[in-house]
Amino acid sequence: MAKVQTLPDYPRGLDFEQVWAALMEDRERLKETKQILRENAERFEQWQKVTERIVEENARQIGKLGNRFGEVIEYMIAPGLQDKFIEMGLTFQEASNHAKFRDYNNKIFFEVDIMLENGDKAMLVEVKTKPSTENVQEHIERLEKMRTYADLRGDKRTFIGAVAGAVMTDNVKEYVLKQGFFVIEPTGETFTIIQPDGEPKEW
Repeated sequence: MAKVQTLPDYPRGLDFEQVWAALMEDRERLKETKQILRENAERFEQWQKVTERIVEENARQIGKLGNRFGEVIEYMIAPGLQDKFIEMGLTFQEASNHAKFRDYNNKIFFEVDIMLENGDKAMLVEVKTKPSTENVQEHIERLEKMRTYADLRGDKRTFIGAVAGAVMTDNVKEYVLKQGFFVIEPTGETFTIIQPDGEPKEW
């Protein structure tokens, strides 16, 4: 006996044309939904880019503020630094800010925030708003470069170091002193200098 083909059952009261119209309507809604999702994704991407730019700009401004605060510390301590060290038995006739050293032949490049000098000795002072142990390591490398730079020019002076900071944790301060550096800290309208453990390290 031949199988009889039947038409699909539609919801009661709806004919084929009505069901088809409903499907087409759903299809259009799906297209609209996809379009909305695409637009929202594009808006989110734009918003993300704007947010990243704002974060980068804020970080840049904060960095500039930190540098300016470091400059304030630098200019606050620099004028009285020679007198303070004279009280400690170290006399430096010359003082300079932002001393730059360039040796292109030997690829030696570095800058010293504050440099105190006499005929036998020179002190390199690193100034940071909030010094870290990494900054101290960088200063050690700076002293090593200074020694190499001086040797290449027949400069037989010895070099010592100091680290100045507006905010210095106890751990960092202890680390600075153990490396043979002086610690310079603002206190009110003046500043104090702490001698390193034992004799200052010389390069």
